[in-house]
Amino acid sequence: MISEHCNQIFEQAISDYHRFNEVEKQCKNPFVPVTLDNLLYAKCWIDTAQWHMEDEIRNPSIQPLEVVKWKRSIDASNQDRTDMVEYIDSYFHEKYKDIQPLASARINTESPAWAIDRLSILALKIYHMREESLRTDADKAHITECKNKLAILLQQRIDLSTAIDELLEDIEKGEKYMKVYRQMKMYNDPELNPVLYNNKK
Repeated sequence: MISEHCNQIFEQAISDYHRFNEVEKQCKNPFVPVTLDNLLYAKCWIDTAQWHMEDEIRNPSIQPLEVVKWKRSIDASNQDRTDMVEYIDSYFHEKYKDIQPLASARINTESPAWAIDRLSILALKIYHMREESLRTDADKAHITECKNKLAILLQQRIDLSTAIDELLEDIEKGEKYMKVYRQMKMYNDPELNPVLYNNKK
């Protein structure tokens, strides 16, 4: 099942990242380039680094210039994340390009890669909630609450994994079809963001 494979790679990427726990640490992808595994690992590494950027920017004692630095890093990371999702969707689009959808075929509310994106973020939530549930410096109420939340997240992963597997199965059967919509982000584009193009005058 593709979801089980994704979850294994996401767990590996998160574990590898936390061996160093450095936002700017270069990703050493263990998988062959231009393969699905390589894309999944790289995507989860980006998500993991961004998770920690989001932690940093919420530091109540952070200085204004540091906020700007982290915000720009997060913007760049979001762009990389979106690019990766599109690469993964392109992989599935190519894989299923010869499947003729049935006349009754329906389109899904999200593409396979965007569902897998949610699975990557969920893997991060599980990792960090498990960490919180194992803290020795927190009170019993905190530990209990985190254990309860962890149980919900684990169930959520089961449900999302099932939904992803069923979506891909439906596409293979021709019961659903997919489209790849390229990103339409405007704030990073100097031709579409008025603050950027007016600044060039």
